[in-house]
Amino acid sequence: MHLLTHTLPNKKIAEVLSDEVIIGTVGDGLDLLMDLYYQEFDKIILYETHITPEFFDLSSGMAGEILQKFSNYRMQLAIIGDFEKYTNKSFRDFLMESNKGGQIMFVADIAAALV
Repeated sequence: MHLLTHTLPNKKIAEVLSDEVIIGTVGDGLDLLMDLYYQEFDKIILYETHITPEFFDLSSGMAGEILQKFSNYRMQLAIIGDFEKYTNKSFRDFLMESNKGGQIMFVADIAAALV
């Protein structure tokens, strides 16, 4: 895993770069969050391929647990990927609601993630 730091006015963003799954469990998500939180990042950018497919199955509860921790610590998270392939209505609704709040965003590219 490698971090690329983006510095915007009043915001320090960590873009996670890796060829491997970074978040395979809820614990992995919390470890990443805490590591970057204590490095004083304001936002984390992950790619869909960094997260186990189980996360994207809302019935597993994994997304809810991990994203609640991000909300508790007020850490913004942007996940970059192709989310059109997820046709489940509850997941589509979840994406739309998440993107409205601005705390957790599911986006198509790095430009949208750097907002």
